[in-house]
Amino acid sequence: MQTLLNLLAAVALLVWGTHIVRTGVLRVFGASLRQILRKSTRHRSLSIAAGLGVTGLLQSSTATALLASSFVGQGMIATSAALAMMLGADVGTALLVQLFALKLSWLAPLAIVAGVVVYLARKNERAGQIGKIALGLGVMILALQLVTAATAPLTQAAGVKVLFAQASGDMLLDVLLGALLAIACYSSLAVVLLVATLAASHVLPVQVALPMVLGANLGSGLLVVITTWRADPVTRRVPMGNLIFKAVGVSVVLVALTVAMPTISTLIADPMQSVVMFHLAFNIGIAIAFIQITGRTAQWVEQLLPAPPQSDLPGTPRHLDPVALGTPPLAIGNAAREAIRLADIVQEMLAGLLTVLQTNNYKMAETLRTQDDAIDRLYSAIKRYLAQVSREALDPNESRRWTDIIQFTINMEHVGDIIERVLSDVAERKIAHDLSFSAAGVREIEDLHARLLANLKLAVTVFLIGDLKSAQHLIAEKVTFRELDMRYADNHLQRLADNTPQSMETSSLHLDLLAEFKRINSLFCSVAYPILEAAGVLAPTRVRAPATALLTAESAHTVP
Repeated sequence: MQTLLNLLAAVALLVWGTHIVRTGVLRVFGASLRQILRKSTRHRSLSIAAGLGVTGLLQSSTATALLASSFVGQGMIATSAALAMMLGADVGTALLVQLFALKLSWLAPLAIVAGVVVYLARKNERAGQIGKIALGLGVMILALQLVTAATAPLTQAAGVKVLFAQASGDMLLDVLLGALLAIACYSSLAVVLLVATLAASHVLPVQVALPMVLGANLGSGLLVVITTWRADPVTRRVPMGNLIFKAVGVSVVLVALTVAMPTISTLIADPMQSVVMFHLAFNIGIAIAFIQITGRTAQWVEQLLPAPPQSDLPGTPRHLDPVALGTPPLAIGNAAREAIRLADIVQEMLAGLLTVLQTNNYKMAETLRTQDDAIDRLYSAIKRYLAQVSREALDPNESRRWTDIIQFTINMEHVGDIIERVLSDVAERKIAHDLSFSAAGVREIEDLHARLLANLKLAVTVFLIGDLKSAQHLIAEKVTFRELDMRYADNHLQRLADNTPQSMETSSLHLDLLAEFKRINSLFCSVAYPILEAAGVLAPTRVRAPATALLTAESAHTVP
């Protein structure tokens, strides 16, 4: 029992080391890897090279597949180019197996010690994440050594020999076992390394190891299909096409193994090298066999999984790809794109509000009010999507961006609620009684409305770019807007004193409208505060003197 527990612990450590390397690479090189994948679609050879290189860094063809699937789902790259990337990604995984199969026992303690020291010393910096990658590599190498040590007693166990002797008679069963292990471990790399190590320890006969390697390849394809099962059909095209490549390749090679296995068994001198070389040869063969038909396969998969019609329901999210949740920086970019769509709907409502105020168009007011439902729907979708993003996988800049997106969408949703309420008030208190503002009042409202639209566009620019100068300009506009709001309120009160008829009939609505415009403008301008605070130029308070000084001055002028 202790031997079995040691083996399970070693396998778990191997899987965990792969995970550490993948998450560390994504945090350090995530943006660069995504740019490489997007820019390598001009030729099949470039796509294969990009898939190979990215997989070499991520230690996982599954992670590369999820990235490529997400890009296809967003229309950034073509399905054929993504399928070529996946052929390269599988070759990259096979080369990684070759690397880890080398005698690297000396490297494990060095990588672990250096990785831990660097990571703890500079945890929140780029160097700290590179230390984390080194730690993961060291853990993977150490785990392979532990697998070898844990399996040594098993080589002498009669029960184990009988078990694998029985399994060696059914290659389909061995393929199924390899596929299930790849899915359970979330890594074909870990499974192939495990199988190679067990073969080297003579726990697994070669007759079992080679079909299990085929199963691990098939399982990696199934894993991506399962992971993207709930995604839209366009996103699922790449996993399906890659699975077709693997299924055809496994079927052909399995038939060949059935015939050639007796001869192969007699020629093998080093079981471990035989397993890793077989894995490499299989993936290179798949790449050579299918690289010329990626375009045709893409067309077939596109017919099998046609793009769904665009939803007619307003506020339906378009960019919140669930596959991207496994890559938090990419998910944050998707949420930011939806936040801009949210601001666009707010802009439509705000622009239409002025037309309603000018024309007393009741039907238009009701139509604009329904857009608040679209805002609420999109806001809820963005909020739920970001809630699924792992905050632990974000670096400090990405974490701040996560917070900025949440705050921006909250503010836009509040603005939608305010405009919806204003439209309702206008319909009940102005349109229903066929009232109108005074000529001077209309000019003032039009001026404030134009400034609101301009400030909304500026706020979106600040949200997208994070430019300090634009943020300062936005805050300056807030001050200007507040002063104009106060002046126009005084002007309205003066018109009341002059007994202007229109002003007297719409006084309450007019003042409420000015107050709501001021609230909306404050919500727009709030996007600038995080940028100003990060730059150290945000004043802590608008009060000129401390509160204690004000109290002292007040008491000095108080007559007992």
